[in-house]
Amino acid sequence: MRLRTLPLSLAGVILGLMLAAADYHVRWGVVIFTMLTAVSLQLLSNVSNELGDALRGTDRADRQGPGYTVLTGLLEPKDLKRMIWAYAILSVCFGLAMIKCSFGTLLSLESILLMILGACAISGAMKYTLGSNPYGYRGLGDVFVFIFFGIVAVLGSYFVAAHDIPSRYLLLPAVSMGAFSVAVLNVNNIRDMKTDAATRVTIPVKIGEKWAKVYQTALIVVGWACMFAYAFSRMHSLWHYLFVLTLPLFVMHVAGVWKRHGKDLDPMLPLLVMSTFLFAVLGGSGFVVFLF
Repeated sequence: MRLRTLPLSLAGVILGLMLAAADYHVRWGVVIFTMLTAVSLQLLSNVSNELGDALRGTDRADRQGPGYTVLTGLLEPKDLKRMIWAYAILSVCFGLAMIKCSFGTLLSLESILLMILGACAISGAMKYTLGSNPYGYRGLGDVFVFIFFGIVAVLGSYFVAAHDIPSRYLLLPAVSMGAFSVAVLNVNNIRDMKTDAATRVTIPVKIGEKWAKVYQTALIVVGWACMFAYAFSRMHSLWHYLFVLTLPLFVMHVAGVWKRHGKDLDPMLPLLVMSTFLFAVLGGSGFVVFLF
C-alpha cells in the first residue's frame, strides 16, 4: 500500500480544511469523510501504480526503489486487481458520504459537480500506469499530481467544508501543495531514471539528472514563495508564518538531493513527504490559532 505516501495525500486536504475552518464553521463529519476519501484515493493510486508497473515490466530486479509485491512473488496480479476494486468502492462510498454530510443531498448542482470531480479523481488514480495509454509513461505525471494533490486537494476540500471559495488568493496555498507534491514525484523519478529510461518517459529522463535537480529546487522555492504570498495577503499576524518552522527540513532535503544519486536518494522521499505534511499542518494551524 506504500503507506509512506499517505501523509502527502492528506497534506493538501488538511491545509484546505484548516483554512476553511479559519473562515467558516466546519463540521467534523465533513472533515473525517474528506480525509477518508483522500486516503482511499491514494491507496487506489498506489495499488494501481504497482499493478501497471508490474504488467509493463517497469518493476525489475535492478530498479533503484524498494521491492514490490508482484516482483518479489508475495502477490499476483489478480490479487492487486481485487485490491483495486476494493479501494475504488471505498473511494466512492467515502466520497458520497462526504458530499451528503456537507450538502445534505446528492442531487444539488454542487453535489453533482463534486461527484463528477470524484469520478475524474478515481480515473486519474488508476490511469497513471494502467490502461492502454497511461499518462505516467508519457511524462504527464507532474501535471496530474499538481492538479489533484494541489489544486483539487486544497480548493476542493475548502469548498466541501465552506460551500464557497471567497478569494482568488486561495489558489496560492493550492499551488504550494501542488509544487511540493510534484517535487515528491520528481525525486522519485530522479532515483529511478536509469531503469525508467527503458520503459517510460519522465521529466528527469527527458532533461537529465542535473536539470531535474534544478527543477526540484525550483519546485521547493515556488511552494514556499506561494505560501509566503498567501500569508502576506491575509490580515497580518506572525501566527500566519508558523510554517516557517519546517524550513530546516526542506533545506536538508534540497541539500540531500544535490549530494545523492540513484538509490541513495530514497531517504529524500519520506523526508519531503513528512516535511510537506508538517508544512501543511503548521500552515493551516497558524490561521486557526489566530482566531483565538
